[in-house]
Amino acid sequence: MITRDDLMSLKAIVGEQCVSTGESVLNLHSHDESYHNPVLPDVVLWPHSTDEVSRIARYSHERKIPVTCWGVGTSLEGNPIPIEHGIVIDFHQMQKVLAVRPEDFQVDVEAGVVYKELNKTLSRYGLFFPPDPGAAATIGGMIGNNASGIRTVKYGATKDHIMRLVVVLPGGEVIRIGNRARKSSSGYDLIHLFVGSEGTLGLITEATLRLVGLPANFMALRVTFPEIKNATDTVFKVMSSGFSPSAMEFLDSNVITVLNRDRSLAMEERPTLLMESNGFSEEGLKAEMAYIEEICSENGSTFIDKGIGQTERDRLWEMRHLTFESLKRQHPGLLPLIMDVAIPLSRYSDMVAFIKQEVSGLLAYVFGHAGDGNVHVIVMDVPANSSRWAKVEQAHQRIVEKALAFEGTCTGEHGVGIGKRGFLSDEHGDSLELMKRIKRLIDPEGLFNPGKIFS
Repeated sequence: MITRDDLMSLKAIVGEQCVSTGESVLNLHSHDESYHNPVLPDVVLWPHSTDEVSRIARYSHERKIPVTCWGVGTSLEGNPIPIEHGIVIDFHQMQKVLAVRPEDFQVDVEAGVVYKELNKTLSRYGLFFPPDPGAAATIGGMIGNNASGIRTVKYGATKDHIMRLVVVLPGGEVIRIGNRARKSSSGYDLIHLFVGSEGTLGLITEATLRLVGLPANFMALRVTFPEIKNATDTVFKVMSSGFSPSAMEFLDSNVITVLNRDRSLAMEERPTLLMESNGFSEEGLKAEMAYIEEICSENGSTFIDKGIGQTERDRLWEMRHLTFESLKRQHPGLLPLIMDVAIPLSRYSDMVAFIKQEVSGLLAYVFGHAGDGNVHVIVMDVPANSSRWAKVEQAHQRIVEKALAFEGTCTGEHGVGIGKRGFLSDEHGDSLELMKRIKRLIDPEGLFNPGKIFS
């Protein structure tokens, strides 16, 4: 438990106004967007600098107080829930864009910067940070979870855009890893040790991000199909035809039904693909669109809605970004269990068919980043009803087992957090013990985001 003396010491580090034990503040930092039970921290801190984060870590180490970092709470696997109470470090006060380096296609930022706001700033330079998880996530949270999203198929995940990090280790030591060069063969790849570690190894306070140029033109298509297999087979056909779409999303008919109801739309309630390509030449995009239309037609497409330009692109993608919010609104009183498997592209059709069979008796929605083999399944139900929820968890277990049998993963982008801990042994085998040894080496007291990743 945090004592009065602890509070006085923490206030001396960050200032009295940046320490809170208020009920509403603790409640806000007790849960994310998942169904996992909330847990109240003992105190919430808002540091302003790497030095203050280092001093907090040093104090927590001396007093053996658990520390959990917080961006905006948009995680989907319980990743930022402080399950052993203690200190939550909220990075809301660390939102500076430290330097934009357009000649190097780089930007230096603090961890609390929200990526959507960052991209608004970068657009003035004709640049953007490609990973797009949809929610208004912070850069620190995206690094912690190795977030990706709809553009991963072309640009890669967050890990592919991190060049340098400033990290506070347990005990308060500050390390700076990486460099500004576009490639390096120097030493161990420590950056990718911390990316995706969910705050269990260190607290990321600053990052240098690799950027790309804003495309001159966009092409977007919404294509419907009579059956799921027509849609999922089209994914492989398009990807194997030499095209490099910047996004390719699959939505089953249940998702379209909810979007129609929630957004007052009138889309065909059939299996649907959303596709986007971008490039310099409008004529080139038109030729690419025509060829993709031909592939879709050969696979039985029933309707194609298409457009070129930013306005058309935004029109066709708005619904995809708001899918999760629509599902929650249309099912008041229910909570989501979110599955996030990813498999080799050649098994995408098989995986989706298996999933649809497994969830046929549940209130389930299947969609995902089809272009990189990622399938999301959201099942809405009542965790408090043990008999009903057991069926949801059994389906989850079988779906992950099938993904692993296809040599895939239990989580493509949401991280492990609390919800995926039980699957790591089957996925990683003996290497899981090496991960645990690394955790014990860097955080021997187990104070950084305890209870996450490892059971």
